[in-house]
Amino acid sequence: MLARVQRGAVTKLGAAAVLVAAMVLLGGRGPGLEGPAADRSALIGDTLPNDMVARGKHGVVVTQEPHATAVGLEVLRQGGNAVDAAVAVALTLAVTLPQAGNLGGGGFMVLRGPDGQVSTIDFRERAPKSATRDMYLKPDGSVDNDKVQLSVTAAGVPGSPAGLHYALQKFGTKNLSDVAKPAIQLAQEGFTINEHLAGSLRAKQRQLGRFASSRAVFFDGDAPRKQGDLLVQSDLAGTLQRFADQGLKGFYEGETADFIAADMQAGGGFVTRDDLKAYEPRERDALRVNYRGYEVISMGPPSSGGVAMLQMLNLLSPYDLKKLSYGSSDYIHLLTEVMRRAYADRSRWLGDPDFYKVPTAGLISAEYAKQLGASIDLNKVSEVAPGLPPGAKESDDTTHFSIIDKDGYAVSCTTTINSTFGSCSLCDGAGFFWNNEMDDFSAKPGVPNQFGLVGGKANAIVPGKRMLSSMTPTIVCKDGQLRYVIGAPGGGRIITGVMQVLLNAVDHEMPLERAVRAPRIHHQWKPDEIQWEDLALPKDVRAALAAKGHKFDQHWGGVAQVFAAEVLPDGTRIGVADHRSGGAAAAY
Repeated sequence: MLARVQRGAVTKLGAAAVLVAAMVLLGGRGPGLEGPAADRSALIGDTLPNDMVARGKHGVVVTQEPHATAVGLEVLRQGGNAVDAAVAVALTLAVTLPQAGNLGGGGFMVLRGPDGQVSTIDFRERAPKSATRDMYLKPDGSVDNDKVQLSVTAAGVPGSPAGLHYALQKFGTKNLSDVAKPAIQLAQEGFTINEHLAGSLRAKQRQLGRFASSRAVFFDGDAPRKQGDLLVQSDLAGTLQRFADQGLKGFYEGETADFIAADMQAGGGFVTRDDLKAYEPRERDALRVNYRGYEVISMGPPSSGGVAMLQMLNLLSPYDLKKLSYGSSDYIHLLTEVMRRAYADRSRWLGDPDFYKVPTAGLISAEYAKQLGASIDLNKVSEVAPGLPPGAKESDDTTHFSIIDKDGYAVSCTTTINSTFGSCSLCDGAGFFWNNEMDDFSAKPGVPNQFGLVGGKANAIVPGKRMLSSMTPTIVCKDGQLRYVIGAPGGGRIITGVMQVLLNAVDHEMPLERAVRAPRIHHQWKPDEIQWEDLALPKDVRAALAAKGHKFDQHWGGVAQVFAAEVLPDGTRIGVADHRSGGAAAAY
């Protein structure tokens, strides 16, 4: 029987989800930030729709898509652990959230077992062996954005299948064939397109329409499929079935690899059979910082998220944020100055640690925070450039889910294909979208990528190298006990989105629902301007910030989409899906 996803959610999921969930292991965007700018407190106090908040004593699943949430919870109810549920969720998202969920991309996973042991898995995409530093530069030296963002030429070697397989084999309890069943069935039999997928298809109509393989699945004639249409993905079902039956060989070798090689050859791409066979996920050391008595655990490079967020938390530690008052000009100014410094260092120091000596320990050290924080002026904007941390020597679509099981096993996982629908090119015969993650390298040092993020030689293109990411899967503990599991999609705004939710919960003592719902701001050093959600900066606050020297650029789409779970002291599990998304939370 389908696990209950809060009141009214079964109707939202539809009959297909009921059928899918019953088989498991058995054999818009939400409301906008609206209202008068001065009424921020009223917004923070609002409640989320029923299917976006869940509470239970045993397990909780929070994802960006309702089918995936239902599948994950059913895995938990059938005795699977959080890792089993995570793999089932990720494979389902590859079907029901094609604009971000994926087989053709990569990601990061942070896991914490009931015994407190922490592991992090890096399954980020890699540059093909044939990659060169200047492969995306035109003869005049400018970046060829079309080549690095659209079609198979933009793709790195996919890591998602390998990472999910590794996690399940080492930390899970179920067979791959079992946890893959719901995703396979949804691909074979189809599901009803919701408003969020329909909106993404409309927004990307021009780019998707360039590729016959994409049009064949996601278009009806000359127009993208619309809300209410049944979406069947037969080729993707075949790829998932081969992966379920054969494991890694079912994706990185054999028939699927043949489809990949043929698609690459037809489109002038760079990923080869040898690249596929050589791909391996990596376990890396987790990053940890103590903030206000909480242990914050996050992902290290090649993710920049953990380093940047922990660096910002260190910079904020000397300040009484509650005394500064949430949403005040002084509070926003301090957050902005801290963000500017962390993103400046991101541009200079962060990359793949297998290819570049990243001074991670120095960047998140208290010593460096004291040095960097000395330049913060609470009365005005200060000049910011990359710092020199100890140990250093000078020289957009994503998805996230948070899961906690009955034993306290926690998984925070973020995966991506970069842009919405990645490269917009569907692998012909295999049915998944190619990532366009090569754009996350510094195609030309100092030139911003599609998210406006600037990088340097630490993130230059090298064969086999993993490109820098902003993904920030995070787990937070208090007194040795699990407290929060959190992460987000949102490109370069992931880091600041996750951090602000943590600040809301820890410093401002907001319940998790309010912490997620509260309006957010973002600053990434370059461009030198504050991005802000409606209600985040009333006119009086903007005026006071302008007097301090700040510039503004409103970001209407929201600063990241945070999916969080919490364990209360009495053991109750709470899940919150961001109202900025079409996600869902479920618990039992």
